[in-house]
Amino acid sequence: MINGTSLRSWEVIGVVATLVIILTIPIYALKRTYIKGQPERLVPGPLVTFVGRDKCIDCHKKEYENWQDSHHDLAMDIADDKTVLGNFNDSIFEHKGVRTRFFRKDKKFFVNTQGPDGKMKDFEIKYTFGYTPLQQYLIPFPGGRLQCLTIAWDVEKKRWYHLYPEDPNDPEDWLHWTKNAQNWNGMCAECHSTNLQKNYDIKTDTFQTTWSEIDVSCEACHGPGSNHVEWAEVPEMARSQDIENYGLVKKTKNITSRHQVEQCARCHARRATLGDYDHGAKDLLDYMVPQTLGEGMYFSDGQILEEVYVYGSFVQSKMYLKDVRCSDCHDVHSLKFVKEGNDLCLQCHRADVYDTKNHHFHKNKGEEGEPVKAEDGSVLYEVGEGAECFKCHMPGRYYMGIDFRNDHSLRIPRPDLSMEQDTPNACKTCHWDKTDQWSADYYKKWYGIKKKPHYGTAFTAGRKGLPTAQTDLIRLAEDQLSPAIVRATALTLLRQYPDDMSLKAFERALMDPDSLVRHAAVRHMPTVDAETIVRLFVPMLYDPAKAVRIQAAMNLTAVPPERLTTRQRELFEAALHEYQNSMEYVGDFPHGRFNLGNMYVNLGQTETAEANYKAAIKIDNLFYPAKVNLAMQYNRTGRNDEAEKLLREVISEHSELYEASYSLGLLLVEQKKPNDAIQYLRKAAEGMPARARVHYNLGLLLQQLKRPVEAEPYLLRALQIEPDSIDYLFAVADHYIKRRKLVEARRIAEQMVSKHPSNDLGRRLLRVIEQMRSRGDG
Repeated sequence: MINGTSLRSWEVIGVVATLVIILTIPIYALKRTYIKGQPERLVPGPLVTFVGRDKCIDCHKKEYENWQDSHHDLAMDIADDKTVLGNFNDSIFEHKGVRTRFFRKDKKFFVNTQGPDGKMKDFEIKYTFGYTPLQQYLIPFPGGRLQCLTIAWDVEKKRWYHLYPEDPNDPEDWLHWTKNAQNWNGMCAECHSTNLQKNYDIKTDTFQTTWSEIDVSCEACHGPGSNHVEWAEVPEMARSQDIENYGLVKKTKNITSRHQVEQCARCHARRATLGDYDHGAKDLLDYMVPQTLGEGMYFSDGQILEEVYVYGSFVQSKMYLKDVRCSDCHDVHSLKFVKEGNDLCLQCHRADVYDTKNHHFHKNKGEEGEPVKAEDGSVLYEVGEGAECFKCHMPGRYYMGIDFRNDHSLRIPRPDLSMEQDTPNACKTCHWDKTDQWSADYYKKWYGIKKKPHYGTAFTAGRKGLPTAQTDLIRLAEDQLSPAIVRATALTLLRQYPDDMSLKAFERALMDPDSLVRHAAVRHMPTVDAETIVRLFVPMLYDPAKAVRIQAAMNLTAVPPERLTTRQRELFEAALHEYQNSMEYVGDFPHGRFNLGNMYVNLGQTETAEANYKAAIKIDNLFYPAKVNLAMQYNRTGRNDEAEKLLREVISEHSELYEASYSLGLLLVEQKKPNDAIQYLRKAAEGMPARARVHYNLGLLLQQLKRPVEAEPYLLRALQIEPDSIDYLFAVADHYIKRRKLVEARRIAEQMVSKHPSNDLGRRLLRVIEQMRSRGDG
């Protein structure tokens, strides 16, 4: 069987929908103290219902008027003459050989385009989605699905355009508009309507999704309002004075900045959801797990890369750490800025210091000068725009083709880091034709040499798997002055350094007051033995954060049930039930099925596990983690040819997946194809330079194939990474003995005796070496 670490190596870190953490009893006490500072659940859930915004207008007319025509108001609507912005007057749009026609029939809106079978067909538009800068359109499909067209309407330029211009229009592609990537029920619905209930049935693969209001209305943020309305309808003098928060479930006034930001994070964050939103939840990780600053989502310095929205960037900022909140800049009802231009920033920052040329070194509006132009001569930025705060401190990127979104980490430009780490340089937003060095030179000229340490340096090294990153990642993970999302990200990278030093850092992280850090510790802790799993993760079943609790339960599926006491077993089963429900909630996505597959493998239900892996692949045939774990399952059941086929498929599609190369190399060795295995093990060793076991296995294989000169550096590399490992010490000593290098062999054997005095292996080797020397063998 493949001698891999465990299935945990192949859990999808960026998209998993559940996470967990373990607490010791003192940790739990610490966490309970922390929770007291959070808003409590104010009204028992079953007693309140959603009543709709019409019940709010009489008392909250100003708020209602501000909300009207906002992005929340226009988030979704029924398609009619008032709401549809696109051209449906027999308008034609061609893309990759597909000629799509938008038209009207019987006062309804239709599109003739490529369907799920690749054939052209008429589809009725039922709903609009969004309003500006683009509008999309929803089409009903069997099974309660609504699918979102990937051809959208550009509101400003009044044209149709494709969200994925490089999309080959393949109906089997995950991104095709008929596939799950464009499914409204799972991808979009929860943030565009009020009281959204997904109602996905994993057994029938169907939806019965409902909402109380089609757009983002009052109760989307304030929670169900029936108790509040009942209280408000009583004459003022007769109203109860004992009712908390006026009968509203969600407290939105007189709360900390963190609590407000987390209320917005429910939608304005890249996240994994654990179930339908509960307004009474106490912790962010009771209903979602925010995306950490992972590769492919963020640049190594934390700047936005993929469509990650704003929470992950904002919580990195100094503004957030200084208690700045969303409503300091955005009106919570209209969503408009509370002030325009630099005045927005000057609410806190002194104008005489920061809104001057001595700070920004750019021309102000009204001064003479030349605008910044593109290569084709078109104007990119007018004179004076360079003096705007957000140009330097909030650069952005385009998403969905035309939707420009600013990075909310509000950072000081660091062209020096851009040169070192290949990260975006804010200066080049305008000065596109200049180099990072040009920017750095001006920065030094204006501001002097200011090179504060930045976590991006450690993340860059960690992403490359450099051994030097380990110490810095541990330091970051334990630095309480660093943002929680930074510390959690450090733990995700630390996983690739599975030695005692890292393990101790993970154990300490289990005691962190922040649930995201605790979750990262549980989720990414290196593989440990069954005894350690029980010791670390059973206490975490008490964690008040759902995501932490259920991931701990998932981790505990790796140990035999008899290792748990009756009470521990009860806690474990309750938390695992929560985990299963959360995974089935997202069972319409590959990661949900994948995680269910992992759970069933650990529980010994292999047929159900295989079915879930295959379901994940059916949903997205490029979802490689399911292919890798299915290959492992095939290997465990003796179907090595099928396992090899899947692993080769993964590597051909994702050559950068060094874990897959490692697994294939081990499988080929098992199949007695050692010469074929070498190239994959070499690739794994090159791609994972800090993984001692990879170098060790490759060195042993080369030695077995009578290629000792090639084997030596790999064995030494393994020992360099883990100098105290008895296995690696023995392998190097044995290697030198076989090559009659007895001086080197003695040196290693003496280290074995010194580092492992209770293990007789080193002394036995020394006796062998002395016998060989006495015979003149070395």
